[in-house]
Amino acid sequence: MAAKIRVPLWTVDADVIVPSKLLLKEQFAARTIRPRIHALLPQFMVAQKNLTAHMRWTSPLRPGSLSVHEDFMARWRLDRSVGPAPDWHGGSKQALRVLHEFVRERLASYPEARNHPEVNGTSRLSPYLHFGHIGPHAVALAVERSDAPAKAKQVFLEQVIVRRELSVNFVRFNPSYDSLECVEPWAERSIAEHARDRRAVIYSESEMEQGTTHDPLWNAAQKQMVLSGWMHNYLRMYWAKKILEWSPSASEAYQRAVLLNDRYELDGRDPNGYAGIAWAIAGKHDRAWSNRPVYGKIRYMSLASTGRKFDSKRYIEQIVKLERTATPGPASRSLA
Repeated sequence: MAAKIRVPLWTVDADVIVPSKLLLKEQFAARTIRPRIHALLPQFMVAQKNLTAHMRWTSPLRPGSLSVHEDFMARWRLDRSVGPAPDWHGGSKQALRVLHEFVRERLASYPEARNHPEVNGTSRLSPYLHFGHIGPHAVALAVERSDAPAKAKQVFLEQVIVRRELSVNFVRFNPSYDSLECVEPWAERSIAEHARDRRAVIYSESEMEQGTTHDPLWNAAQKQMVLSGWMHNYLRMYWAKKILEWSPSASEAYQRAVLLNDRYELDGRDPNGYAGIAWAIAGKHDRAWSNRPVYGKIRYMSLASTGRKFDSKRYIEQIVKLERTATPGPASRSLA
């Protein structure tokens, strides 16, 4: 576009609070990006003004209107096999409503509740941030100005600023963010050393997609994503790690995780999703752990240990109930 128009074209890095270009290069982990972001926050974490244009826009032609009954995407080459997410509604007004409800009702308990998938303890703002229905400035400022305890605000702002912008930094500066080639040297060596390790079980891509593995917790997480368009953040880590354990290779596991994430998550195709998969399968933004079969030095998570950290039985029951009542249809998934 810049080559074809005769006026300046500006792009604005509005999906973060601290412009990603100021960090100059890919950061190794949260501990390296945190001080850099905190040093710049006073300059950028301020309310934005609505500027007035110097020139009034006058349209030469009145744009036509489409019928509300017409499917303007009918001729688009879209995969329509994924059902809609009926419990989600898009738009800035809805995003602000979700934000204010979270700040008012759940922010105070966020540090304890955020790792409990069986309760509604998170903000559920990721789809709205992904589609640009709300910006991180609005979210961070609303939390900072709230009456919630200081610890709750600190824990949430760490996630929505430091961790989220670490993901953006990863995608901006690492062109291999959606493949196993994004790994750090230590992880690459470890993965190569365990490439031929025998898997106790290998599932097909179809079995994973349908949530028919031997693991009830993993199946529930997969079905939550497929049926609702969203998976609880705590379970996304476990979900991706088991894909590594049950796939023929680490490279194929990475591809499967990206495919399922981008196909079913309302916040798919997003830096947070790619960084989460890279963390779980390739050790990105993590450190080397004890050596073990299949995983090598990538951090391990088990059903027993993960299931003990929250009421996993209650969570699984909730997803079983969701499965009974869900009526997915042939439509493209979007935050409508």
